[in-house]
Amino acid sequence: MKSIISAQAISKRYRVQRDRPDSLKEAVVRRRRNSSNSEFWALRNISIDIAPGSFYGLIGHNGSGKTTLLKLMAGIHQPTSGTMQVNGRVSALLELGSGFHPELSGRENIYLNGAILGLSRKEMDLAVDEIIEFSDIGEFIDAPVKILSSGMYVRLGFAVAVHVAPEILLIDEVIAVGDEAFQRKCLEHLYELRRGGTTIVLVSHSLPLVEGLCDEVGWLDHGQLMQAGDATEVCWAYLDAVNAEEAQKLRDGDDEQIHTDTSLTEIEVRRGSGELRIFHVDYLDKQWLANPLPSSGDTLIIRLWYESETSVEDPVFALKLHHATGVHLASPNSALQQLRTGSIGEGRGYVDFIIDELSLLPGDYLLSTSVTDRDRMHVHDAWERSHSLRIVPGSSTEREGLTDLKGKWQPPVPHQKGSPGHPNR
Repeated sequence: MKSIISAQAISKRYRVQRDRPDSLKEAVVRRRRNSSNSEFWALRNISIDIAPGSFYGLIGHNGSGKTTLLKLMAGIHQPTSGTMQVNGRVSALLELGSGFHPELSGRENIYLNGAILGLSRKEMDLAVDEIIEFSDIGEFIDAPVKILSSGMYVRLGFAVAVHVAPEILLIDEVIAVGDEAFQRKCLEHLYELRRGGTTIVLVSHSLPLVEGLCDEVGWLDHGQLMQAGDATEVCWAYLDAVNAEEAQKLRDGDDEQIHTDTSLTEIEVRRGSGELRIFHVDYLDKQWLANPLPSSGDTLIIRLWYESETSVEDPVFALKLHHATGVHLASPNSALQQLRTGSIGEGRGYVDFIIDELSLLPGDYLLSTSVTDRDRMHVHDAWERSHSLRIVPGSSTEREGLTDLKGKWQPPVPHQKGSPGHPNR
C-alpha cells in the first residue's frame, strides 16, 4: 500500500543568530565582523512511512523534534535534506489559534481557513453551522478572535481543523488546553474521522492517550528517530528509557523532585496556606518496601510525607486519583473513615493509605494530594496531579478497562421451562 505520508532521510537545520543587531546602523557597523551564527539540527536522517487511514503518534521529550517534523508534513517548513511526500489535503492544528487573523471575527476566520485549504464558499456554507456548534463559543463567534480566551481559541481552532473534510489531520497537543468535557468531545470526533478514513498524526506527551489511540508511534530524541512501530511497544520502550534516566539521577544524589514530560498535564496547580504541606509520596508493597511500579491485584501502600511549620490540629489528608486520559477514579480522605489524625507538631512525618488489593488495571495514573482542616474549609496544601503512578500487570487476570470488578463467573445452567427463578418465555 502506498504511503500517504513518506519521509525519507529527512534532516532539518536552523541557523541561530546570536547578538542580533537592534538597528540598521548597528547592522552596518557589524557587517565586516565575523558572523556569530550557529547551526542547530532539529532533525537528523528521519525516515517514516504512514499508511492511509492510520492514526500515527509522535512522542519524545520537549525539544526532541516532534513539532518540527509535523511542520514539515504540513509544508510550513522545507527539509534541509531528504524528501517529504504528502499525498492528500492537510488540515493542521499546530499551535493555539494557528491560521487565525486576530482582527477578523471567528466566523470570518472560519471562511478564511476554508479558502486557504481550497474549499469553495458553498462548501464552507454547508460546514459553518456545524463548526460553530462544535466550538461552543456562543455569541463570541462574531467578535474579533483577538479577544477570545485561550479556551475559546483552541475550541474554535479544533472545530475548524476537523470539519473541513481533511484527508490528513495534524495535531500538536493543543487539545490539552480545553477542559475535560471538550477533550472528550475532541476524542470522540477523532474516532469518527478515523472511521471515515482520515489519516491522523498526533504529537502528545500523554503516553496512555497515544497508546490507546494510535496504531503506530515514532519516538524522537534530540532530533533522531529512536524507534518506530507498534504503539504499545514504542511507548513502553520510551517510558523505560525515561525511568532509567530518573533512576540514574537519583543514584547520582539528585534530591530535587524530578519532573518529566510524560505526564498528562504539563502544569501542576498548587495552592493553600502552606503551614502543613505534602513534600513527597512513596509507593510501598505489603512488606513496606519501596515499590515504584505497583502491580494490579497486589497490596499498595501510598505514603504521604508531610512537613509542618507549626502545630496543626486534626488535619484531613486526602488523595485524588485520575487515569491519564483524565477520568476521575477516586477521592479517598481520612475523614471518610472517621480517622482523627490528632495534633500534628512542627517537623516532618508521614501518613499511610493502605490498599489491600489494588483493583486498578495496568496503565498510567495521576495522583493529587491535599491537606485541609477538619471542616474541609481551610486548605493547608492542595497539589493537583503532582505525582505519576504507573501500575503494571500483577495477580489480577483482567487486562482491559480501568478496574477489576472482582466478580466471579458461574458455570452455565441449562434453562428448564417452569423452574423457579427462570423466565418462562
